[in-house]
Amino acid sequence: MAIWTKLFALVRGTAYEAGGAVVDANALRILDQEIRDADNALGKARDDLAALVARRRILEKELQSFRDQASRYEGSARAALAKGDEALAREVAQRIADLEQDVTLKAPQLAEMRGAEDRLHQIIAATQQKVEGLRREIDVVKVNESVQRAQASVVAGGAGATASLGSAADSLKRIKERQAIRDEKFKASAELEDRRTGADLDAKLRNAGILPGQTSADDVLARLTAPKDEPLQIEAPALKLGAPSPDRDA
Repeated sequence: MAIWTKLFALVRGTAYEAGGAVVDANALRILDQEIRDADNALGKARDDLAALVARRRILEKELQSFRDQASRYEGSARAALAKGDEALAREVAQRIADLEQDVTLKAPQLAEMRGAEDRLHQIIAATQQKVEGLRREIDVVKVNESVQRAQASVVAGGAGATASLGSAADSLKRIKERQAIRDEKFKASAELEDRRTGADLDAKLRNAGILPGQTSADDVLARLTAPKDEPLQIEAPALKLGAPSPDRDA
């Protein structure tokens, strides 16, 4: 029995949680329907109030008619008494008594109807205020819900954008690495080609000013600033070892 009781409790708990989840997921729809129900109830209450006001006005007119008739018959009764027609005066007096009795019976009904009318006015006004307050709160909740959904979308999109940016940065890094490797390959190929042709050695000699035919800026300036009448000094070429001197030949 204990097991079945626990299982039954589990089923009820699961159903309660499922029902709560459904209610939470549709909370705004439920609130809107509850507000519509409240509006419908207010509409019916207003209809009832309108019907009550109509009956109260009819009763007021009826009582006023009874009073007017009683007042008119009082004049007729006095006239009958003045003529000495006591029987007619009594008959009119009975009519006045009946009218006054009707007024006495229906006057409390009119008071009750007025009281009920006042209470309905108060209830409708209070309910209307509550409904309007709830409607404003629901509007605020809807706005907050929309804002939070937008924020969640932005956060989700931002996470996706961050992941995309990370992937793009990785791709860019790999591209730069491949380009750097290609540049180094081009440089290595050029260096190998210079070594093969001797261009690298010529460049070193050129930079050292040893390569024939190379003139530096200093050499040009020295030549330009030398006196014009001073003969250009040209160094004789160095003699090779073992070669005969010019004097000996002479």
